[in-house]
Amino acid sequence: MKKYIITGLLIWIPLAITLWVLNLLVTSLDQTLQVVPPEWQPKMHIPGLGVVLTVLVVFATGVFASNFLGKRVIGLWEGILRRIPVVNSIYGGVKQVSDTLFSPGGEAFRKALLIQYPHAGSWTIAFQTGQPGGDVPNHLKGDYVSVYVPTTPNPTSGFFLMLAKADVIELDMTVDEALKYVISMGVVAPGANRPRG
Repeated sequence: MKKYIITGLLIWIPLAITLWVLNLLVTSLDQTLQVVPPEWQPKMHIPGLGVVLTVLVVFATGVFASNFLGKRVIGLWEGILRRIPVVNSIYGGVKQVSDTLFSPGGEAFRKALLIQYPHAGSWTIAFQTGQPGGDVPNHLKGDYVSVYVPTTPNPTSGFFLMLAKADVIELDMTVDEALKYVISMGVVAPGANRPRG
């Protein structure tokens, strides 16, 4: 009986959390209509309209930021933000991280790795984020890689390490599979959802 209850929970809990997050997202984004003047708001409530509007605004911003005029406006805006003391450090740091993570040509989270951490004989999943930079390579002998070790079950916190390339093992799995493996605390095995050939 215990086995069946646990199996049932393993099916219902992820589904319930997914539905809860989707409901929270849709209802939160629907509130974006409240910033629109009342005369422009639709007469009846349309569920999901906030999601559609948010996607459209983000898409339009991307299109605008990709052309010559948009790049100049964004450059001016970022110049203003750089002059505000506290905002500069927060915005600058977040911008650098997001540019690194989301740039198409970047190396961030491109490879899933297996490393010994926190001590020899103890293994964990990590992600290659690039190469050591600045003055750091001048003090390291040999070939090194920059590595991010996520914590479980929240991969947004973790540890940044620089390891000898010889000490990391590249895994034959996608970054998505490795993240699922970390988030699930090892329950969702990589390749479990791959189609069988």
